[in-house]
Amino acid sequence: MSGLIAVQQIIGLITSALIMLIIVQFVIGLLFAFNVVNTSNQFLMQVYEAINRLLDPLLRPIRNLMPNTGAIDFSPLVLIILLQVLEIVLAAVIRSVAY
Repeated sequence: MSGLIAVQQIIGLITSALIMLIIVQFVIGLLFAFNVVNTSNQFLMQVYEAINRLLDPLLRPIRNLMPNTGAIDFSPLVLIILLQVLEIVLAAVIRSVAY
């Protein structure tokens, strides 16, 4: 039983980290888009590219399934929703097994 709870906590931690990365990617993208920060800022550009490389394998399949909406990319929002649904389903499964 405690093993299942540990798995749930680990998945919750990974989910939280991914959501944080998605939010950071979004904020940095906005800073670049509205010229608050110049793209010649090497540090921020490297952080942005690293986050993009981490999240791209998760976002690419979602982008392929979704219709093209122009300049607005809804795949990060869809990924956040899917991660939250995963956490809810996992918690429900563990509760059903526990009782």
